[in-house]
Amino acid sequence: MIAQIDFTRQWEAIGEKAVAALERVGASGRYILGKEVEGFETALAEHWGIAHAVGVGNGMDALEIGLRCLDLRPGEKVLTTPFSAFATTLAILRAGGMPVFVDVDDNGNIDLGQCRTVLARDPSIRFLVPVHLYGNPVDLDQLAQLGTGFGLQIVEDCAQAIGAKDRGRAVGTVGQLGATSFYPTKNLGALGDGGAVLTNDAALAARARSLRNYGQSAVYAHDERGLNSRLDEVQAAILSDALLPNLQLWTMRRRQIAERYRADIHNPALRMLAPNHGTEPAWHIFSLFSEKRDALRQHLSRAQIGNGLHYPRIIPDQAAMRPHGLFEIAVEPLNARRLAVSQLSLPVHPFLEDAEIAMVTDQCNAFTA
Repeated sequence: MIAQIDFTRQWEAIGEKAVAALERVGASGRYILGKEVEGFETALAEHWGIAHAVGVGNGMDALEIGLRCLDLRPGEKVLTTPFSAFATTLAILRAGGMPVFVDVDDNGNIDLGQCRTVLARDPSIRFLVPVHLYGNPVDLDQLAQLGTGFGLQIVEDCAQAIGAKDRGRAVGTVGQLGATSFYPTKNLGALGDGGAVLTNDAALAARARSLRNYGQSAVYAHDERGLNSRLDEVQAAILSDALLPNLQLWTMRRRQIAERYRADIHNPALRMLAPNHGTEPAWHIFSLFSEKRDALRQHLSRAQIGNGLHYPRIIPDQAAMRPHGLFEIAVEPLNARRLAVSQLSLPVHPFLEDAEIAMVTDQCNAFTA
């Protein structure tokens, strides 16, 4: 079986350093918000090219904390995508905002042209949460222009896009804040949950540190209602020692695999992402789109090739959204629905062997249903 994600091979590569990191933390006697988290935050910020990284419990909390740092008011509208992991919208709802959905482009990213139209029509919208879906950046120049032109507060969802750039500019550096995830399947995935808030603003970073730890400015001094959302010392140590040092090499390998797929898959029944010129995707997910998606999935599974769906039901259609109705659809998400029923993910993890890549390519080309 060619695994879509191969944690066994990853452990073979990182196990020794991960165990050593665990032993170091255990011997330290400090398990929450100690020097391991501080060291990882510094290393992550340097790697990302941003001033501050604040470790939190998971990527969804990072988004919520980011929105709260920017003083999102209860019921205030937040422009966002209907085609993403549900956590993106759930973070907006938990922060008290009301999601306003527009459609997506053919790559699945939020349509920034539609955003411009909606913002011109409704000047009350002050917040935007774009997602760099699959690790493929939205157009950062257009995003920056929207932010400046409409006075937006932007929190970039970079959960799938660590290392991704658009014309040399890293994702997460256009908005006031970015948010990322260290869920195990992510390109920089921990051995459990974790996330980080990213910003160049020292005041916002300080507030994020307070909000992650019960809203404290000092021990037992609670200035606002915060969360219990702290990246723990064990995960920080493993990320620092075993995972972050490999990230650049692993990202390069993902890009090599993606280029092999893009060059060698020629089946006219399959469509692949077409990243914008000048972008450097992180290729967290390699997506195919086919009107015969379910048949394609059966074909690949019979050939012992792991595959997945990201995301088969758009967010406004989820059952959890129906009872309260606290969302708006500003632009009917026709493209998002089309992509949701046609998307299939191929293995793109950095431990794939060349023969396995060739097998995936051959089976995609052999698909005839």
